[in-house]
Amino acid sequence: MMKILIKQCRAELLRVIRNPYYVFWSLLMPIMFYFIFTRVVNTGGENQAEWAAHYLMSMTTFSVMGSAIMTLGIRLVQERTQGWTTFMRVTPLPGPVYFFGKMFGQTVMHLISIVFIFLAGVLINGVSLPALTWVYSVLWILAGSLPFLAIGTLVGTMKRVDTASGVSNAIYLALAVTGGMWMPIEIMPKLMQHIGKWLPSYNFGNGAWEIIRGHAPDWSNILILLGYLILFMILSTYIRKKQEVV
Repeated sequence: MMKILIKQCRAELLRVIRNPYYVFWSLLMPIMFYFIFTRVVNTGGENQAEWAAHYLMSMTTFSVMGSAIMTLGIRLVQERTQGWTTFMRVTPLPGPVYFFGKMFGQTVMHLISIVFIFLAGVLINGVSLPALTWVYSVLWILAGSLPFLAIGTLVGTMKRVDTASGVSNAIYLALAVTGGMWMPIEIMPKLMQHIGKWLPSYNFGNGAWEIIRGHAPDWSNILILLGYLILFMILSTYIRKKQEVV
C-alpha cells in the first residue's frame, strides 16, 4: 500500500509541475507583479521596506489562491471529461489513495510557489524577516488555502474544460482585486472596503499581513475562512452526488 501511495503522489506531482496554468499564474505572474509594484512603480510611499514585505505576502497568497482554484479545478474537469475518473474506479487503486495523491501534489505545488516567491522578495528587494515569521507565514498560507481548494473542487464539477477555465479565471482575478491583493483595500471606495473584508481573499491575505507585523491573524480571518471552507465543501459534495445520480 505504501509503494502505491508513493507512486501515486509522484505521478500527481509530475502532472502538476507540467501544467502551464501553474507555471504562468502561480509563478511568473505574481513575481512579475511583485517586481513592477515594488521596483518600477513606487506605490509604497516612504516606508519602502514595509511595503516590499507586505506586497510579498500579497503576491504569495495571490499565487497559492490561483493554483488552488484554477489548477485543481481545471484538472478535475479534464479527468472527468476524458473518462479518467471513471477508469480509476475500476482499477485496484483505492479511492482514498487517489484523493491523497491529489492533495499531496497540490500541497507541494503550494510549497514550491511560496518558496519561489519568497526568494524573489529576498533577491529583488532584500526582504528580511525573522526566521519564525517566515515559518508562520508558510503555515498560515498553507492552512488558509483550504477554502480555495474547496472552490477548486466546485469548479471541478463543471462539464467543459473551457467553461471551467473561464469561470475559474474570473473568480480568481475578481477575488484578488476586491480582496486587496493587487492594491491596498484602504484606497478602494468605502462600499468596496466593506464588501472586501467579508471575502475569503482579503481574510487570507490579511492573516499573512498581520504575521509580518508581528501579530497573530485575527479571529475574524480564521472564522470567515472556515465558514467559506464549509460552505464550498457542502456545495461541491451536493453537486457531485447529484451528478452521480444523473
